[in-house]
Amino acid sequence: MTDSVHKPIGDEGFCFSCHDGRDCFGTCCRKVELLLYPVDIIRLKKRLSIHSEEFLHRYCFPAPSQNAFFPSLFLRMTDTEEKTCPFLAGASCSVYTDRPASCRMYPLERAVSRVRPPGSSREEKYFLVEHGYCHGHRNAPRLTIDQWLRTQELHPYNLENELWTDMDTFFSTNPWKGEGAYGPKQQLAFMVCYNIDRFRAYANDHNLIQQASCHKTHRRRIGSDDMALLHFGYDWLKKVLSR
Repeated sequence: MTDSVHKPIGDEGFCFSCHDGRDCFGTCCRKVELLLYPVDIIRLKKRLSIHSEEFLHRYCFPAPSQNAFFPSLFLRMTDTEEKTCPFLAGASCSVYTDRPASCRMYPLERAVSRVRPPGSSREEKYFLVEHGYCHGHRNAPRLTIDQWLRTQELHPYNLENELWTDMDTFFSTNPWKGEGAYGPKQQLAFMVCYNIDRFRAYANDHNLIQQASCHKTHRRRIGSDDMALLHFGYDWLKKVLSR
């Protein structure tokens, strides 16, 4: 990708529109490092009707990130000269309604504080990203940040990714001290966060959900809903890794 410019956004908003009439349409789906969050993996593997382990094998690769003690996952581009997104069909997205949070957010980037003061929400800031190849800023309507978040259905993703920020911050404390990378505890954390179908089998084999101290209605939800299981897994992991 070409060089980019990041500009803080305030109440003045920003100008942007993306549609198939733009001569740059689909360019941002090529040669891009696209970070995947746990919610993205769950949404996409459901969309494709495949096991989360198969999704990880076919579409993801781990890479170091700001967290030195836990890997991030990125979307694997196609093995072609253009290095296109594997879900790009012609100039259109074949998984559009379940596209990752990073795709929904573009051309914005969201930065959140890793510290959450008791009883308050995280501090967040938004930045406008301008790439030379993108012409979506030309002759475009002015939007507020909230308008963009609503039209791109980002509020649920932001809430999920705040929970992930809590976990990633916890992982940055190196809770598997002495094990080193890819030790048993880190593999357990990787399974819970990224391989939800395998974690469901693990939870059933070890009766984790049945032993949960919550109402039976919530236990049933954990047993059938991937996002509820992920939230349960986050809490369970913190207890296991804090022993």
